[in-house]
Amino acid sequence: MRRLITLLLCCVGFAAHAATADPALLKSVLTELGKHAAVRAEFSQTRSNPALSQPQVSSGQLLFVLGHGMLWQVQVPYQETLALTGSHSARVDAQGQLQPMRNDRGVSQISQMLQSMLSGQPDEVLRQFDLQASGTPAQWTLHFTPKQERMARVLGSIDLDGDAFLEGIRIDMQDGTSTRIRFTGARAAGTLSALEQHALGAP
Repeated sequence: MRRLITLLLCCVGFAAHAATADPALLKSVLTELGKHAAVRAEFSQTRSNPALSQPQVSSGQLLFVLGHGMLWQVQVPYQETLALTGSHSARVDAQGQLQPMRNDRGVSQISQMLQSMLSGQPDEVLRQFDLQASGTPAQWTLHFTPKQERMARVLGSIDLDGDAFLEGIRIDMQDGTSTRIRFTGARAAGTLSALEQHALGAP
């Protein structure tokens, strides 16, 4: 997730008007995503770079709680937990203490982008990117491209796909670098642990 955040820092902060090929599909997708107040899933992240002979792969777990934020728990090949809550981001240590991240403005913006989509409230995202929605409510893809020319020279596109839940994120950069995240086992989160409640400020 740390590499994903670094990759995406340049993708935010530029206003744009949304353009969608299928407004009814987009509404259906966002309505379905917004039904899930708390979700857990496993993720696998693969980052490919033309300069590297092998892709970099990591995996772990995601917890999303509507109105509170997300916990990204990287488990392989290293262990790290990030709490992304509203406009703040922090690392969570083994004792559950939050260590604010330095220079976290970009991290927070990415967190807000994902949270707004998962909660079915994309207004901020739609101000930053042009959007094409395709597929069906049962299997959809949202394709984002930056409107601002300077960003378009760096970022190619961002794609989200899924069904009732978000299943994947793909980010393609103009330099050939790409990041793909696949989510599996998406489900209702159930009872949060004390550490999760503390990290997300959830009751």
